[in-house]
Amino acid sequence: MRSIKKTLIIIGIFLGTQLSFGQQEKVEFDKHFTHVVYFWLNNPDSPEDREAFQTSLQKFMDNSKYAQTKFIGIPAETPREVVDNSYTYSLILTFPSKEIQDKYQKEAAHLTFIEESEDLWEKVQVYDSVMLE
Repeated sequence: MRSIKKTLIIIGIFLGTQLSFGQQEKVEFDKHFTHVVYFWLNNPDSPEDREAFQTSLQKFMDNSKYAQTKFIGIPAETPREVVDNSYTYSLILTFPSKEIQDKYQKEAAHLTFIEESEDLWEKVQVYDSVMLE
């Protein structure tokens, strides 16, 4: 009986640890159309600007109807000659097709994000890619 309790406790701890580290349902990376955006904030050292940007970006991600994969990142600080760590934030989105990405460009969540945040950035660089067949 004690070994069953111990086993259940260990399983409970393992499952709780997995959930606390965000190990939830796996999201498939859609390889058909990738939209990669780099943002350089006007005041990257301003906690207020960073919080405002992150809040707006997260709201956008939570409300986008079209983006499949949704990744928000910051520079990994990998000091190699070929790596550009000068940006403040990166955004990687995937879509099942160019046509769906075109709809995303006009969706209310995307347009609201731009309106709320465009005064916070000095530069935006976009790289769109389609899967090599």
